[in-house]
Amino acid sequence: MSGWSNLLKPDNLPALLLAPLFIGLFVWWRRVATHNDARFAAGGRDAVADHMRGPVPERTRNLGVQDEDHVHTWPYLLRIELLVSLACLTVLTVWSIVADAPLEQQADPFRTPNPSKAPWYFAGLQELLVYFDPWIAGVALPTLIIVGLALIPYLDPNPEGSGWYSWRPRRFALTFFWSGLALWLGLIVVGTFLRGPGWNWFWPWEPWDPHRAVDVASRSWPELFGVTSAEAAFVFGAVTMIGYYGLGVIGWLWIRNRPSGRALGPSRYAWVAFFVLTMAGVPIKIVLRLALSVKYVWVTPWFNL
Repeated sequence: MSGWSNLLKPDNLPALLLAPLFIGLFVWWRRVATHNDARFAAGGRDAVADHMRGPVPERTRNLGVQDEDHVHTWPYLLRIELLVSLACLTVLTVWSIVADAPLEQQADPFRTPNPSKAPWYFAGLQELLVYFDPWIAGVALPTLIIVGLALIPYLDPNPEGSGWYSWRPRRFALTFFWSGLALWLGLIVVGTFLRGPGWNWFWPWEPWDPHRAVDVASRSWPELFGVTSAEAAFVFGAVTMIGYYGLGVIGWLWIRNRPSGRALGPSRYAWVAFFVLTMAGVPIKIVLRLALSVKYVWVTPWFNL
């Protein structure tokens, strides 16, 4: 099978649509955020709120509601959500009728597919297995993603820009969010389209050769610096990890007297720094693996990072 045929497989269509949908959403958000920032700079929160509110509905006036503070959920919000839900249901229904579900051959324990790929929405986790131990790629990192998303309302004390799309008041938070989303979608695209037999890397124009021999030799981070004994490698890796997460302490010393540092406080800052450094460590580990064949940074008798 060629790379192009894998690209156009029916069951890969959702993953194929991820890139244009992500880019389109980002461009639309950036456009709206830029306009809202300009309105905020010209007239403050009231200017943005007036633009978002639009003409006050006659029904709201008749109810005697303070127009500047309240807009009824029904029908002004739920009606739009209902129409969007019906549109999505219609598209999925027509899609399921027109296109048959792609099925492979009957399961045979003596003839397993190569590669054995998870569904596209789990392909990112499967790709992480190349760079991390299974318990980190399959348990620790997904748990941190879920916990981090749940903690966002409690860790972000900045009220500016709440309620509308904006960029200037929330540069750090939005950069962190969009970078994490792009990283996750990138892992899905790589695992779905660029991994072939043996989970080797194949470009779309390359045929999938199941007999390709790839040098999988790897080394640990300490070995890169000539540290070979197990005890010294353990200490070297521990120092590396402490130094990396110690960057968060340096960051706190830098911003603690600034308005953003005072608003966060040491406890919330510690959580934010941990999540930011952990997310940044994923692409760093990917680069180390692909460019320098570094499999683990810290090798211990209990776990490997």
